[in-house]
Amino acid sequence: MSTTTAVAPLTTRDAGTLVAAAHRAAEAAGVTISVTVLDAGGHLLAFRRDDRAVLISGETSTRKAYTALQLNAPTADLVDAVQPGGLFHTLPTALDRPLLFIAGGVPVHRDGRLIGAIGVGGGAPEQDHGFASAAVEALA
Repeated sequence: MSTTTAVAPLTTRDAGTLVAAAHRAAEAAGVTISVTVLDAGGHLLAFRRDDRAVLISGETSTRKAYTALQLNAPTADLVDAVQPGGLFHTLPTALDRPLLFIAGGVPVHRDGRLIGAIGVGGGAPEQDHGFASAAVEALA
């Protein structure tokens, strides 16, 4: 008989914590953002867009989260992989949903397993990555 250890999934409460932490970090920097949180299956758990954030930041945050989830890596670490000759050069056109290789998407793990992802859009890519990373740290 084999036994498996269950890993608690990303909950809506966790998603709320991620969104709130990302927004606190962005507010401290004076940046308006959108935040998307996906569960391990790519389903939307939470979304928030600041009233002053540009509308496209919502789509950007969602695609960043989706990319981080699909490739189980921060989007900031994947930029070079999609350049000509890179590991994922043809990947963005091979999937049903386009990926977005701009910093701001971070996978969320629990007990070493992927349970979801957060995406932040609205600031400079480096800022978005920092806000998403701060949110994941707040969840730990």
